[in-house]
Amino acid sequence: MNNTTPRTDPRVLRTRELLKDAVVELMEEMNVQKISVNRIAERAKINRVTFYLHYKDIPDMLEKMADEMVEDITKVVNSENTGISVAGEHEDWPVLENLLKYIADNARFYKTVLTSRRSSIFSDRLFNLIADMIAARVERRVSAADSSQVTIQKDVATWYGSAALIGTIIAWLRNDMPYSPQYLAKQITSLRYQ
Repeated sequence: MNNTTPRTDPRVLRTRELLKDAVVELMEEMNVQKISVNRIAERAKINRVTFYLHYKDIPDMLEKMADEMVEDITKVVNSENTGISVAGEHEDWPVLENLLKYIADNARFYKTVLTSRRSSIFSDRLFNLIADMIAARVERRVSAADSSQVTIQKDVATWYGSAALIGTIIAWLRNDMPYSPQYLAKQITSLRYQ
C-alpha cells in the first residue's frame, strides 16, 4: 500500500497562487465586501469559471486561505530547527524568531490580511492558533510549579499573552517592520520575563 499523499498538479498550485495574489492585491485597494469573483478573476488573468473550479465563493476562498495560513504557521513553529532552545527562561525565543521570520518573508500577505481592510477570519484564526500555543505553554508551567504559587487563571494568561503577541505583530507590520525578527523576538521574550 502506498502511504504517500498524491501530488497536486503544478497548474492547480499556480492558479491558486494567482487567485491568492489577486485577492491580496484587491484587499489592499478595497474592503473585502466590495471584492467580486469577476474582479478576482480579472486581476488573476483567469476565467471566472476557473475560480469556481477551486472555490465555491469568496468566503470559501478566504476560509481556505486562513486554513492554509494556520497550516503554514504551525509547520514553521513545529519545524525541527525550532527545537533548538536555550535552557531556562528564554526557551521560546527561537520559536518566536522563526515565526517572525516567516511573517517577515510573507509580509505583504500578513500586512494586508491582518492590518488593512482585513477580514476578521485571518486575525481570529491567528488568535486561536497563538492562544492554543500559549495555553499549552501555560499548562506546562502550571504543571511544573507548585499550585499554591499560581495566582493567575490559565485562561486569563492565555488571553493576555495571545492578544499581546498578536497586537505586537500587527503593530510591527503596520510600522513596516522597523526591527528585525531576531531583535523583536528577543525584545518580546525579555519583556515577558521582566
